[in-house]
Amino acid sequence: MKEIGVIPEIWEVIRDRLAHPREGSYVSRLAAGEKGIDGILEKVGEEAVEFILAVKNGEPGATVSEAADLQFHLLLALAAAGIDPDQVWRELRKRRR
Repeated sequence: MKEIGVIPEIWEVIRDRLAHPREGSYVSRLAAGEKGIDGILEKVGEEAVEFILAVKNGEPGATVSEAADLQFHLLLALAAAGIDPDQVWRELRKRRR
């Protein structure tokens, strides 16, 4: 779990791109797209399905890649919804027995 520190870095980039859209930025383009939050949520669903298929098909490389895609788009959806990941971490801590 050493690499978990990358999450705050990615979170800050996502928040910055949402607050200060940049031309050529994937986050800015997806967030400003015609579908808005629905487009972001579609990507979460798409990446979730791809992750499930990679795991089911026993493809370790694809599983890692799709897990990264899913994590990224989940963070983007949280940011677009105005929810800080710390709220999710607190909820997970409360559920730990």
